[in-house]
Amino acid sequence: MAMAGTAPAVQINGGLNISSKHGMLGTIRCRNACADEVAIQLQSSRNGMGCCSGAARFASLARTIIKQRPNREAGFFCAGAKIRKGKKSTETEYPWPDKINLDEQGSCLKYLSRFKPLAAPPKPVTLPFERPLADLEKKIDEVRELAHKTGMDFSEQIRELEEKYNQVRQDLYLHLTPVQRLSVARHPNRPTCLDHVLNIADKWLELHGDRGGFEDPALVTGIGKIDGMSFMFLGHQKGRNTKENIYRNFAMPSPNGYRKALRMMRHADHHGFPILSFIDTPGAYAGIKAEELGQGEAIAHNLREMFGLRVPIITTVIGEGGSGGALAIGCCDKMLMLENAVYYVASPEACAAILWKTADAAPKATEALRITAPELQKLNVVDEVIPEPLGGAHSDPETASKNIKEAIMRHMHQRVAKFRKLGSFEEATDLDPHIKRNMKKREAPLEDDELRLLPIGVKQQFMDAKLTTETATPVRASSRNVLE
Repeated sequence: MAMAGTAPAVQINGGLNISSKHGMLGTIRCRNACADEVAIQLQSSRNGMGCCSGAARFASLARTIIKQRPNREAGFFCAGAKIRKGKKSTETEYPWPDKINLDEQGSCLKYLSRFKPLAAPPKPVTLPFERPLADLEKKIDEVRELAHKTGMDFSEQIRELEEKYNQVRQDLYLHLTPVQRLSVARHPNRPTCLDHVLNIADKWLELHGDRGGFEDPALVTGIGKIDGMSFMFLGHQKGRNTKENIYRNFAMPSPNGYRKALRMMRHADHHGFPILSFIDTPGAYAGIKAEELGQGEAIAHNLREMFGLRVPIITTVIGEGGSGGALAIGCCDKMLMLENAVYYVASPEACAAILWKTADAAPKATEALRITAPELQKLNVVDEVIPEPLGGAHSDPETASKNIKEAIMRHMHQRVAKFRKLGSFEEATDLDPHIKRNMKKREAPLEDDELRLLPIGVKQQFMDAKLTTETATPVRASSRNVLE
């Protein structure tokens, strides 16, 4: 089938030519070919009509024509087919606005990303331990509604309820148990990796692909700048709704994602970019396809290569860090962790199923595993715990991102200051004019051209000593003559 215009051609043995009466669409050359064979070849074509929605209709039309003229020699017959333009998907389009104001945006690079604000804000989610807060919120809303309907002044009652609400909220989040921290770390509205990156980076450009033909959206990578310093960003990316979670595979990377991360880390090592990694995954994807592609090998390769990188690596656990899937981008120089994040070798549910043979023992396993940030800091697994806003990072994502940025840049400046202090030296001090060497003194006399290499004071002393020697030599000689 020779397609008109820019469409590729699909060759079918034979002599039947089909074209559109409304314009040249394509031809099929078939000699003594059965209708089913032509139809099958049309429908199975990957680079011609077979990849469009009208391939089945076009194949059915070819089948009808060939059956009607089974004994005719090769000739030209007309057939009509129309290819409709498919509707463009919003998922594959960049969110370019009608007009970009660079004075406000600073750069248009942020539009070169699939990640964009949600059309509607996420629905609020109340955790089990937050039910007292939900009850107080309900009472406050009822009193405000009553004041609106009756026109009476209930400001004093509303103020008392708000003070009680703030007190209860503070008491809850200042004394969270490990089980409660785990639920906060898994909160559906918790800020994701790209949320933090876009908040802390002045410029950001996402990079894709593992140079092996694959792309894994569960693990995002890119180059960005913070306060004029270039960084390589890596991080697990969770979805903000069900559709995004399916696309991101619930932040469970495949081997292709880890190979992409390794490619970016090598790129950063070559160009001298510090690496910032953000961990937020329940673990690496454990499907059959992932195992066939070498999941364990990809993780082990990352672990080995990260220990040999020459650039600084700072890792931040922003949600939950599970098993080797988190460690594959977590071999770092500094490990930071948000206050309500968790980091574990096995999930509490898996641990309970292994040790107690029931998932009901998950709270007990959570206590025993010591997976929270304060406990891991005591064990020297984590270098610093980054405080979160009251109510968790999901209550104020911008403040949480600001705290992360402050901690990262502080550690980077401390590293620079550490290497600045290595060694000892003095500046703008008077130098000793004498040449001091811990070696045998020179016995051979200095030549005239070597005197210019000496400091001025030493050179003057040498000239004085030479002059004294020359004047004393005749005296000693005359004394010897007198004695003779």
